[in-house]
Amino acid sequence: MPDKNIHKGHRQRMKHKFLLNGLDDFEQHQALELLLYYAVPRCDTNPMAHRLLEHFGSISAIFDAPVDALKESGISETTATLLKIVPEFSRLYLDDKYNNKNKIINFDNLIEYFSNKFVGRNEETVMLLLADAKGKEIFSGVIAKGSLNSSDVPIRKVVDLSLRYNAKTAVIAHNHPSGVAIPSIADINTTKDIYDALDHINVLLADHIIIADGDGISIAQSQLGEGIFYSCEE
Repeated sequence: MPDKNIHKGHRQRMKHKFLLNGLDDFEQHQALELLLYYAVPRCDTNPMAHRLLEHFGSISAIFDAPVDALKESGISETTATLLKIVPEFSRLYLDDKYNNKNKIINFDNLIEYFSNKFVGRNEETVMLLLADAKGKEIFSGVIAKGSLNSSDVPIRKVVDLSLRYNAKTAVIAHNHPSGVAIPSIADINTTKDIYDALDHINVLLADHIIIADGDGISIAQSQLGEGIFYSCEE
């Protein structure tokens, strides 16, 4: 009989510990165990937390895993959904917390601007940033998902949005979820196609940013951008 009560009050103690000191005093499996309480209301989630970490290898790999892979590891769709919500909310939190309230874009620091916007995105995603004549943000959002090449990037959509918002400057950004922030030939060719399309409507494509694993590269500021973007000296 005592064995049935060995974990009595354990959840409450874990929650109290978190409320006192956050996750600083938690091991990874304990932090995951705590989170899983909110998808598994009655069972002991400690073995589940250990099993997930052993299966995927790390906390980040768990959150980045596709829903089907999570379910195949033995958890329910409800639990998998909770795990997928975490990185999405993390991105919303970071984007909101560090949002530039004046919306004036620092075009010399676009990598930092876009980094938070790709948190938790495991699919290649293309974003468009538009600014007015004063450099103020007038549009920022996802315009496509999937591999980046001329046939997949909706160049017409980039042009239409630029015209709709009366933009003067545009920036394209996309991520390499499972790679490094090095532009491919397709990235360079697509950049040129977008630059030329926007040039016809007197909108300047200021840069194309690539984000991968917290790293980033500006094509405009790299040698790869020569022949596409105008240099500062010009």
